[in-house]
Amino acid sequence: MKYVLLILGCLALACGIVGIFVPLLPTTPFLLLAAALFFRSSPRAYAWLLNHKHLGPYIRDFRENRSMPLRAKVIALLLLWLTSLHCFFLILDHWALKTLMATVAIGVTIYLLSLKTGRKK
Repeated sequence: MKYVLLILGCLALACGIVGIFVPLLPTTPFLLLAAALFFRSSPRAYAWLLNHKHLGPYIRDFRENRSMPLRAKVIALLLLWLTSLHCFFLILDHWALKTLMATVAIGVTIYLLSLKTGRKK
C-alpha cells in the first residue's frame, strides 16, 4: 500500500507543478494532497517536499496560516484572467460555456482574495 500511496503522491506532485503554470489548475491543493500521501507512505519524500525551496512554502504557509504570498496571488490572478478572457473572447462561442468560464474565474478570484497574504520568506 505504501508504494501505491507514493505513486499517487508523485502524481499529485506532478499536477501541482503543472498547476504553477496552468492558471485554472490549482497548485496548493495538489501539493497538500501530495504531502498527505507522502506523509503516509514515505517520511523521506514528505520531508523533501516540506523543505523544498520552491514548493515547501506553498504547503507550510497554507497549512499554518491559510495564506499565500502576495507575488503568488498577483501572478495567479493575472494568469487566471488573461487565460479566462482569452478563452471568453477568442475560443468559446456558446453562451453557456462563456458563463461557466466567467463563473469559475470569479469563484477562483474570490477564493484567492479570501486567503490571507503571507510574507515573502
